[in-house]
Amino acid sequence: MKWWKTPQAAAAWTILRIWLGIQWLEAGWHKLADGFDAGGFMQGAIAKAGGDHPAVQAWYAGFLESVAVPNADLFSFLVAWGEVLVGIGLILGAATIPALIAGAFMNLNFLLAGTTSTNPVLYTAAIILLFTGSGAYFWGVDRFAIPYIKTMMKKGGNSIGKREVHNH
Repeated sequence: MKWWKTPQAAAAWTILRIWLGIQWLEAGWHKLADGFDAGGFMQGAIAKAGGDHPAVQAWYAGFLESVAVPNADLFSFLVAWGEVLVGIGLILGAATIPALIAGAFMNLNFLLAGTTSTNPVLYTAAIILLFTGSGAYFWGVDRFAIPYIKTMMKKGGNSIGKREVHNH
């Protein structure tokens, strides 16, 4: 067993994972409770795409203008609920790897939109946890859920598409 997947190391990863989950849950909860409109954020990012040293790359500003802004309500919903669900998943250690990927993807998009804030720290924490693999959820729901799901898929997969042969 690699050292970063030991139960002792997994305790540290669990603390980091739960901390990261709390950050996401709090951010998403505030967006849900206070109402969140990503339109202003996206317009601000587009404005950062000009000048000699733009904080936002032209291709990303183009994406925001042509795809995100016309669908600001959808993006607002996805960001708020995405943050909440990523937070819950990380706190519980349930769907940990998808939650880490989704969180890192949101951080990357916030960074591409020219917002530094805590995004580099949260992104780095997610990447570190992704590299620990199962160490990230050793102390979590996935430790038990993943083997259970794999077992159930194998049981169900053995009979799918096969006809029973009856000898009379």
